[in-house]
Amino acid sequence: MDKPKMNVSFTLIAAVVGFMIAIQFQTVKKPDERDTRDVWQLRAALLKEKELQSNLLGEIRSNEEKISAYESERKQSKEQVLRDTLQELKMEAGLTEISGPGITLKIEPVIEDIKLGAPVTTVVSPELLKRLLNELNMYEAKYLAIDGQRIINTTVIRDINRETKIDGHTLKNLPIEVKVGVDTINTAEKLSNRMKVSKARDEFFTESLRLTVSEANPVVTIPAYENPIRIKYMEPIKEGGGS
Repeated sequence: MDKPKMNVSFTLIAAVVGFMIAIQFQTVKKPDERDTRDVWQLRAALLKEKELQSNLLGEIRSNEEKISAYESERKQSKEQVLRDTLQELKMEAGLTEISGPGITLKIEPVIEDIKLGAPVTTVVSPELLKRLLNELNMYEAKYLAIDGQRIINTTVIRDINRETKIDGHTLKNLPIEVKVGVDTINTAEKLSNRMKVSKARDEFFTESLRLTVSEANPVVTIPAYENPIRIKYMEPIKEGGGS
């Protein structure tokens, strides 16, 4: 074989070998690139899952806080309703001091009788007071106090040894005041006008007593009932609703 042919053959063989080496190199290299790319993809996916999990945990915590706040608000709301109801019951029972629109009545001896030397009346009979209270209630009086003693549904006005007593409190000296509370100033004005021409004034005058009626007042304070309230014929309900 001459030299030119040998060179051509060697070149061809070298080219084939080089081509095969190149193919082998590419074959070995491609899996490495694919594996590297897969790892980054897995890392990105894992990071995304962790981020999603973190967001879900955040939402769960947020919802739990909302539920806790809602339950707390409901509990406080129930407690507030109970407190409000209890306060309303106390007000209706006369166990709280009340300030609002109303009028003041003053009961005192007739001055003319004192000047004439007649015996001074120092006692207001229970009957007079009861009739006065009935008339006031008829004209929408809501809260009442006589000589600082709150009048409630169970109040007892009676004569004991020629002394008028209101739930044990003795009306000793005249003058005394009757505080009357109503819902609105308009009602107070109507009550004042009615009491100024009422039959009660004549009845008191017959007993040598003067009943003076004030103008409507935006703020009249009625004291709370201070005596113990005794309830008869009532028992607590047994647990379970049994009778």
